[in-house]
Amino acid sequence: MKIRASSEDYLEAILVLHEKHGKVRSIDIANHMGFAKPTISIKMKKFRDNGYIIIEDDKSIILTEKGAEIATRIHERHTVLVKILMAIGVDEEQAREDACKIEHSISQKTFECIKKLTKNDLHITM
Repeated sequence: MKIRASSEDYLEAILVLHEKHGKVRSIDIANHMGFAKPTISIKMKKFRDNGYIIIEDDKSIILTEKGAEIATRIHERHTVLVKILMAIGVDEEQAREDACKIEHSISQKTFECIKKLTKNDLHITM
């Protein structure tokens, strides 16, 4: 199954919320992303059915290995791109917005080259 950019954003949100708060529920994702809880619930059912998450008895949402792999990849891209954009003078809000668009479009090969460049030439702390 090819995962879309919006789905990557949901998985990244679950990862970020889990890192911040431990337990993650649909309402947390809804608040974080600014969507209605029913929208999130439908998406979480699809994620569960496709093996990206597990919904525990207490309704907390856990990324599976498959879901965590995608979430981690997207979150790394987002973090690196925000830092690069800010290093070249883009304000933080715009950098976050632009990074969210770019992170879904570039190839892994291009991203690896960007990471290498930042480590070697820009001396941006990742």
